[in-house]
Amino acid sequence: MPQLPTMRHVVQPGPPATERIRWVEARGRSFSFTLEAGIPLLEAARRGFASAGFTSGVLNFSGGALAPFAYVMPSLSKTGEHAAFYSDTYHAVGVSRLKIASMTLGVRDDAPFFHCHALWTEGDGRFTGGHILPEATIVAESTTVQAFGIDGAAFEAVQDSETNFKLFEPVAAKATAAEATSRAFVLRLRPNQDFATSLEAFCSARGIRRARLRGGVGSIIGARFSDGRAVEPFVTEMAVNSGEVRPAADGSLAADLDVALVDHHGGTAEGLLTRGDNPVLMTMELVLEVL
Repeated sequence: MPQLPTMRHVVQPGPPATERIRWVEARGRSFSFTLEAGIPLLEAARRGFASAGFTSGVLNFSGGALAPFAYVMPSLSKTGEHAAFYSDTYHAVGVSRLKIASMTLGVRDDAPFFHCHALWTEGDGRFTGGHILPEATIVAESTTVQAFGIDGAAFEAVQDSETNFKLFEPVAAKATAAEATSRAFVLRLRPNQDFATSLEAFCSARGIRRARLRGGVGSIIGARFSDGRAVEPFVTEMAVNSGEVRPAADGSLAADLDVALVDHHGGTAEGLLTRGDNPVLMTMELVLEVL
């Protein structure tokens, strides 16, 4: 097997946690629902999950419109308190039309909250991406979205000493009467580990031969794509478009990860990531459905 390249590494402000993958096993189900126009995006998402009996899960968009719409972009940190940070708040021009977005729905400070990264076209034709702010974003047109609800686990925002951010982590939750049809794992990958090989090792250790990523929101240190393209700016906001873990020809496991991202210079990129050369920057929130 060819030797993997030496990965990029970013020093975080706090000591690295011993547990590099935080995980909780759960049950889950894929379903679709309609985000209702004229409602704040957070409330529209909460209602959709609640209608299926879930309070937490992941959501994927391939289309949709938002207005008004507020967001931040990835940015360099101006202090030593964080390895990277956010830009000032932007307010999109006109109606913004989403190309791709991935959302994690969970709880922060005992109230519903989401973490959502996306690429979109604003009303003036500008194509960009970033981190959607739940407090100031309204659904402009009713849109059907794909979701995966989780039962027996949830995402909860907790203070993370390694990155000095308050981040979603999987926590155990009381099982409910929600219909759940699949075995699933709720994950958070910590910084400076390769996205693909971490998933492969996680699945291998549990005898999982095939799994599908139902959602993913996080950041990686720049990017290296399988077609040879590279993103050099190291601060990104990333959404998983699709992903799977499958048997490779040599009997090992291979993770295929198709993503979209925006970097701190405002550049966007989409495509299949190279295995072994895409380390996590701050976090990677994932729901893995066992097939």
